[in-house]
Amino acid sequence: MELPFLPGNSPNKQLGKERFHKSQHFEYYNQLPMLAGSERPGIGGEPLVGQTFKPKYSVYPKGLGRELPSWIAFDKQALCFEAFFQEAVPEAQAETYRIRRCNIYFFMEDDTIQVVEPEYKNSGIPQGTLLHRQRVPLPAPNDDQFYHVYHFNINQQMVLYSRTYTVTNCDSFTQNFLAKLGVRLNNPASVPDDPYSKQREEIEKSMKPLRPYERRDTLKQFLDHDREVLCFNCLWDDTENMFGDQRELQLHYYLADDTVEILEVITPNSGRDNVPKFLRRSKLPKRSAQMKLPGQITDRTVLNVFASTNQEKRYMLDSLKTGAVHDEFYEDCDLTLGSEVNVWGRRVIITDCDNFTKNYYRSKYGIEDFAPVVYKSPPAPKPPRKMPPYTGFGSEEDSLSSCQGLLPKPPQKDFHKFMKHDRCDVISVLIFRAKMVTTDPVDRDRVFIIYFYLCDDTICVFEQPQKNSGVLGGKFLQRGRVKKPGQELFKIEFSEYLKAQDLYVGATLCLSGNHFQVLDAGECTLIYMEQHAEEFPKANVGNILSKLRSIPEEKQSEIRSFLTLNDPSNTGFISYESFRGLLTGLGCGLSEHEVLVLGRSFSEREQPAADVGLMLAVAQDLLKKNHFEEFADMDRTFTYRDQHKTGRLSIKETRAICKAFHLPLPEKLLGGLLSKFADGDEVDYHAFLAGINWVEHLAAPVMPEDALKFDVNSRSGAGGAAVKHVNYPSLLKDVFSFPSNSADPTTSTTT
Repeated sequence: MELPFLPGNSPNKQLGKERFHKSQHFEYYNQLPMLAGSERPGIGGEPLVGQTFKPKYSVYPKGLGRELPSWIAFDKQALCFEAFFQEAVPEAQAETYRIRRCNIYFFMEDDTIQVVEPEYKNSGIPQGTLLHRQRVPLPAPNDDQFYHVYHFNINQQMVLYSRTYTVTNCDSFTQNFLAKLGVRLNNPASVPDDPYSKQREEIEKSMKPLRPYERRDTLKQFLDHDREVLCFNCLWDDTENMFGDQRELQLHYYLADDTVEILEVITPNSGRDNVPKFLRRSKLPKRSAQMKLPGQITDRTVLNVFASTNQEKRYMLDSLKTGAVHDEFYEDCDLTLGSEVNVWGRRVIITDCDNFTKNYYRSKYGIEDFAPVVYKSPPAPKPPRKMPPYTGFGSEEDSLSSCQGLLPKPPQKDFHKFMKHDRCDVISVLIFRAKMVTTDPVDRDRVFIIYFYLCDDTICVFEQPQKNSGVLGGKFLQRGRVKKPGQELFKIEFSEYLKAQDLYVGATLCLSGNHFQVLDAGECTLIYMEQHAEEFPKANVGNILSKLRSIPEEKQSEIRSFLTLNDPSNTGFISYESFRGLLTGLGCGLSEHEVLVLGRSFSEREQPAADVGLMLAVAQDLLKKNHFEEFADMDRTFTYRDQHKTGRLSIKETRAICKAFHLPLPEKLLGGLLSKFADGDEVDYHAFLAGINWVEHLAAPVMPEDALKFDVNSRSGAGGAAVKHVNYPSLLKDVFSFPSNSADPTTSTTT
């Protein structure tokens, strides 16, 4: 029983509806209102009565998650179908129709279709893309609609622009995709044979030989041994022929293809043309007496089974290879040291090989004997080149350089020695004080300073000026090397020059025709000689002690009694002058320098403490003379490096900043000032800068002799700190192993 159509008895169709807009059916064209079309929907986008909509694109399955547009979800994805179509050939005599295979691609992102025909060799027809990618309409009367995914299936026909395609199969991706859409695929169809294409295949097949060519695989050998070459030194003895001689060759064996290349070694001034190659790269036969003609050596032989002038010639392949020419070629196993190689009738002997070849034969064949073949006598030794005598012009090295070439070159200096000693962190000059050995009372009192430069073994002599002496001081000898006396001038051998080992305290030197006796040496000089005792035998304490141990026992007892008598207070120390007189009078064979070194090694010298005020006065005087006024910049640099703002920096950082500003102070004076203003390892840089600032805090003037106390590089600094007392109990214990009866000298006071 139906309810009457009254309010409340029928369901309301508007319940749950959210869209109530009315579609626009009229638009303005050229300022005239016109009907837009019948495809516009009704209210809320719902179709009108009797109105149907044609789908524009395929209906894709909705995936899980967010709904993505088709051009993102199916980007670079396409369905592939195999198809064919039959094309009529009305004007050909050999064929009436042709079966053409093609592939149909359906792009799901925009429902476009592309038809591509694979290209076949010698087809005679244009192939490739038959239908460019586009949306294809359905055949009439539904030509207002387009193909979508549900129109595709296997074993069916499709009309694309009046051409009928039969779909035969598809790929696995297409099968899975259509199965997920719910499309039931048909069974694959077969492609009918093309009579004309089949005929052409039979003709091409009949043209191919029944037995194909024998293949030789050489790729593996090439890949394993590419760029690997065995190198041998060879000899071709051609002395049997007229004007023949022994020819040196170099044989290269390429492991990649077993080919041989031979080059000739052309010695200079041999009179032979330098040809590119003795034998070009090719396989080298073992027993061939002459070259083969072109075509004589082939991989396959052909037999002429029927020959006639009226009919065609017939040939067949010789499967037994009865007429084949088999030649043996040289391989790597045939090339050994001492073996002969037949190079087109020339007997070549292998004499030697390189290291790569030795390693190859050692690893592959286990050969260990690679003794080279000696085929020529060793070259005669070259006669020594005699040096011509000195000409007298320039130095002896310059005279020799003029004889070694047409263009004389300056003699080479010892650069390593120069770089070793020409540095600021090591001593480079040895300083000695000497006097002239003469009977002239005026020259006898003259004092000279000798400088020996370690970087090039040159000597320079200065004379100290003395008041009311009547002799002007200054440079006495120009810097240069000094020859030892008693040598011939014009001789073949090089002259001997004074070395650093020839200068020591007590030595007698002949400089510029005058004899000098070395009286003393600078403190730095003595320290350097003692630190390099292996270079200076006179400063080697071990050699000096060995000389003392070799003296007789009578003299040992005499030395002990003399030392005891000269120390009545039993302090353990004896004056250096008494010690020096003892060793000189005993005739122990010790020089003045050796006695000084021995006294220095067994002495305790006390350096007087320097006054801080004097050091600051000397530093200000040096800074004022060098016009150094960068104290404000140094203060800013010190403050910047002091990150904790304590007013103190380490001695290392303070010294580095002073070196960066090129503070013109000697190293001895700078080190002493830093130690005075240091508390442990940190320096009070404010007090240090205030002390050396001569602009704001000018100190009292100083005397020249005060400045020389802190200048280690001064010319008058040849005299070192004198040795006053010698610890003789230590000396007796180390030299003669005598027990010491005196008290401990370290607890006693020295004067």
